[in-house]
Amino acid sequence: MWNVLLSFSGLVALIQLLFLPFFPESPPYLLLQKGDKAGCLKAMKQLWGEGNYHTEFDDMMKEKAVTKGTKIMNVLEVLKEPSVYPQLGTMLLLLLSLQLCGLKIFQTANLQESIIPYVSLGVAISELISIICCSSIIDRFGRRILLWGGYLLMALILVLLETSLLLSDQFLWMRYCSVILIFLFLIAYGIGP
Repeated sequence: MWNVLLSFSGLVALIQLLFLPFFPESPPYLLLQKGDKAGCLKAMKQLWGEGNYHTEFDDMMKEKAVTKGTKIMNVLEVLKEPSVYPQLGTMLLLLLSLQLCGLKIFQTANLQESIIPYVSLGVAISELISIICCSSIIDRFGRRILLWGGYLLMALILVLLETSLLLSDQFLWMRYCSVILIFLFLIAYGIGP
């Protein structure tokens, strides 16, 4: 029944697609991107109920004044901008290494076919845990600390993962440690970078 469980995310996405048109646009988007002041105030009232939102509206107007001279770039313009090449390269390398690392590790761990669905479920749960943790602690610690801490944890976990893979032929239980370390890596990645 694991395939039914995995298809549940498709059902949730379908429900979101059906109900999304009934929700208003984001007030900052309406004001900053579209320049629609009336729509912004209407969306604030629809999302937050009746009240006086002049303070929030004034803050958005200040942000609009600050970002007025800033050009909004589309994806192709970002890809043509040389100043973002190091960041794009780092992200691309990290994403590709995650994909290849996961494939190699599960092959190296020689897990039984019957365990693979549970490993997939564990990956999804790890991502969910990281989303919950990150959203609850980001305001307290700030992005910089989460980034540094996440990268340090990822580096430590990768060292432990490599060690567990090297020892997996001598100790069978190290294969399961590798899977647990992958879950921890995903959590550290989700909380940090």
